Amino acid sequence: MPLFSVVIPVYNAALTLPATIAALQAQTVTDWECILVEDASTDDSWQVADALVRTDRRLTLVRNPGKGPSAARNHGALTLARGEIIAFCDADDLWQPRKLQGVSLRILDRGADAAFGRIGFFRDTPEDVRTRSTLPMRPVTVPMLLGENPVCTLSNLSLRRSVFAALGGFREDIVHNEDLEFLIRLAGNGHRIEGIESDHVLYRLSPHGLSANLDAMRAGRAEALRTAAELGYRPDPRAEAIHLRYLARRALRLGAPARMVRRLVIEGCREDARAFLLPARRGALIACAALTLPILPRALRRKLFSN
Repeated sequence: MPLFSVVIPVYNAALTLPATIAALQAQTVTDWECILVEDASTDDSWQVADALVRTDRRLTLVRNPGKGPSAARNHGALTLARGEIIAFCDADDLWQPRKLQGVSLRILDRGADAAFGRIGFFRDTPEDVRTRSTLPMRPVTVPMLLGENPVCTLSNLSLRRSVFAALGGFREDIVHNEDLEFLIRLAGNGHRIEGIESDHVLYRLSPHGLSANLDAMRAGRAEALRTAAELGYRPDPRAEAIHLRYLARRALRLGAPARMVRRLVIEGCREDARAFLLPARRGALIACAALTLPILPRALRRKLFSN
């Protein structure tokens, strides 16, 4: 039985999957299995994954019996995984070599139920990383998650397989923010989620815009808030302002229309202007950008709001 079961949903990832697998194979911890769950790609993902599987016995390739990344992750983690720890990774992200080592020490030696590290954000090549995520100084709580999710991406989440199974996995009816909804259940049921002060993930920034999925993101967040309410937590204006700041920052990074960015800034300031605008290097900068967006060069926008 391997120590880690790495679950990777694969959808139209023919160009990025080889690098993702190479980063996994470069881990200092080698006691792992990897389950690639192919999700009806329309490119050559199956052929690329099949060729990779033939070179490493630790890799397994299966088809998703459902549809969507949550169904793929659940199938891999709940049905096929054998490891003590589940580690999720997206097929276009990269892991730093000591990620699994850090996770194993935090979960097995220090008793955390789940762990995550810092993320470096890049657009074209991993060497382009200029910004990194920040970590909370204490275990993750539901109120913390209601503002800004410090885990950021499921490529950054590892947890005990028994805990994932007890919670029933991800909700497959949520298109966006399914990770937030799960993390709220995880923290809200008393499981300890700890950050590790080291670089774990290189996150490839999407070239796609925010406009098409903003409604789905908000619908997913609404479901996450319902879960939080069932556990006795309700977001305050400060948490909503911080979340709207995150959406505005993402909208700026991805080139969303100026009216969308301004609307998010106005909504955030109405909720809690202080929480939205401070620290100034984040909130006030976003507000200024929203006002000057028509004349703000696209290259400068990406540089300023690259995470």
